[in-house]
Amino acid sequence: MLKVGITGNIGSGKTTVSKVFEILGVPVFYADDAAKNVMVTDKILIDGIIAAFGDMSYYEDGTLNRKHVASIVFKDESKLAKLNQLVHPAVFRAFDEWAANIKDAPYIMKEAALLFESNSYKMCDNTIMVTAPLELRIKRVMNRDGFNREDILSRDARQFAEEKKMALADFVIRNDDTELVIPQVLALHSKFIGSIAH
Repeated sequence: MLKVGITGNIGSGKTTVSKVFEILGVPVFYADDAAKNVMVTDKILIDGIIAAFGDMSYYEDGTLNRKHVASIVFKDESKLAKLNQLVHPAVFRAFDEWAANIKDAPYIMKEAALLFESNSYKMCDNTIMVTAPLELRIKRVMNRDGFNREDILSRDARQFAEEKKMALADFVIRNDDTELVIPQVLALHSKFIGSIAH
């Protein structure tokens, strides 16, 4: 089955674009949601997090102590890298399991903020980068999440630069209010369906 990865930096609208593909009947795997889930369900990952960040990483009821883990990883780049090294393989396992259960779809998509950074794009046949100018992305995230400018810039800095992602991606969707998104999605959808038929 054809696998398409979709990514974009914070505020680019990658989730919104993914929802358009879902309306067209394409199943979408949301890696960020899966990451939250595997942190409390994947035994290998849970053991790894406890080993790396201590017993305080989980409450007695098995839920993740996000505050504890965040307080460690956001102050120390090497600790954040360690967390990512633990989480990414668990998300890959969740994706493979999810994909194996999909039978009737023309193709499937994986939406991931760190598609290129985590190397999970290598598990995809095609990749899409959703792009928008930095100022527009900042405005969107401020309106959506109430973050301040510094928070947004610091989160954005933890991802590859847009230019680097655009160079790595097979296709680019512009979500910058200069082009309509839906025709761009429909064109790619037709292309993917066409490539399966041949």
